[in-house]
Formats: sequence, C-alpha cells, structure tokens
Amino acid sequence: MAEERALSVSEAVGLAKSALEQIPVTVIGEVTQFKTFKAVYFTLSDGTAALDCIMWPGPYEAAGVPLAPGMLVEVSGRFTVYPAKGRMQLSVTRLAAAGEGALRMQVAALARALQAEGLMDPERKRPLPAFPSRVAVVTSPRGAAVWDVIRTLRRRWPMTEVLVAGVRVEGADAHAELIEGLRVAAEASPDVIVLCRGGGSYEDLMPFNHEALARAVAACPVPVVTGIGHEPDTSIADMVADRRASTPTAAAEACAPDAADVAAALAREGRALG
Repeated sequence: MAEERALSVSEAVGLAKSALEQIPVTVIGEVTQFKTFKAVYFTLSDGTAALDCIMWPGPYEAAGVPLAPGMLVEVSGRFTVYPAKGRMQLSVTRLAAAGEGALRMQVAALARALQAEGLMDPERKRPLPAFPSRVAVVTSPRGAAVWDVIRTLRRRWPMTEVLVAGVRVEGADAHAELIEGLRVAAEASPDVIVLCRGGGSYEDLMPFNHEALARAVAACPVPVVTGIGHEPDTSIADMVADRRASTPTAAAEACAPDAADVAAALAREGRALG
C-alpha cells in the first residue's frame, strides 16, 4: 500500500481554503473590532466565540451600514483562509444592521424623508395657548403616564377640564389606535392635546415612529404636545409635534401655567398699579 504523500504547508492551506469556500453562511454577531485598510476588517463575537471578517469597499459602501464597535449586525458570505497567516475569516458579501440597530436605521431614514417634506420645520409648529380650559390626553388608560398628566394639570392649573382618549400605546397596530385617539380627541375641541406614554424599550416605543402617526400628528387641527418615554427617548412623533417634552409630566407642565406663579404675578401687577 503506497504511503500517502505529505502535503506542503501551502498545499494544506490551499486544500482547507478550497473546502471552506464551498460553505455559505449567514451570521449574527456583535462588532468588537473594526478597521479599514484597502478592505474593511472587523470581528464579530457572541461572547463565546469570535469570527474575523473581511469585506471589500464596494459591497460595504453599497450596504449603507457604517460599522462601529458594539453594533449588532447580520452578515452573509463564505469562509476563506488567508494563506500567509493560515487564518480563517469570513469573506462578507452582504451586511445589514440587526435587532434594534435595524429599527434605528429604518426610523432614521423615515425621519430624513419627513424632514425633507417640511413636516419638522419650526415655522409650521403652532404656539400653545397660555391658559388652556380643556386638555385632551391620548395615552393608555392603565399606565402611570395618564395619572402623571392628570395630577400635574390639577396641581398647576386646576380649572382645566381634562379629557382622556384611552388607547394601546405598544404592540401590533398600536399606531392605528393612537391615530384614532388623536381624531377623537380633536373632535372634542380641546385647546391642546397631550400624546404620551411612559418609558419602555426602543421596540416598545416603535408605534410612535410610525409614518402614519407622524402624519396624523402633523395634520391634527389642535396643537399637539408629546411626552414619550424618558429624557433620552426621541421619536418621530416628537419631531413633528408642536412641542416635545421629555416625559408625560413635562408635557403636562408645558401645557398649563402654574396657578401659584400666575397669582403671584397678578399680585405684583396690582401692587405696581397702586
């Protein structure tokens, strides 16, 4: 029986390279390293294993996904071997943001489109009434946000009538309920509408990034104040509203003056008049 010929290092690596390049894969992972030098080099990890990747400038630029450490991405390609180092890597031909990153890119693209239409122009934003007699609130009737708004309005300007249009604020088709809530609220002829919800994950807040809701807010015949999530959260509904507040409580404060401040100001005016 003939003895099998030993392969040279180049032959062995070439054999591995040929075999690996027959394996197409799609992988999701977090970018942990990233650099460019003639090609785009990055490393994906899932916390247990790491995978070196290479992508040529043309496909990378066409993907429209600027890579950065910490991003979650989905890539497709074929395994290969860099012979000079004997190192396996994934030759990437397709790149897309994954998870929350993909949602953020979709929202950013929609925001740019609506901004180009002028829906976010400061000139189209209406002033709020100084002393509202009726405020409508569009939010969940069961969350903390509605009570935050009601308590704040009662404390600051107790003569205000508060109307509540109870809707779902997250989940499938929640944007449609929010739109209907705006319509019903506007029919009640309030001086201002508060569109709000408490905090949540980026996915939870997605109904407030829906294009149809953004257009409904922009077209609403009554000034709209938003208070969606917490301080860092900004949705497309915030961008097109007449006034954006950081929280539901702050939205209520933006709608109504503080009665104590008004009384003090009147007292000062009275003293000045003698």
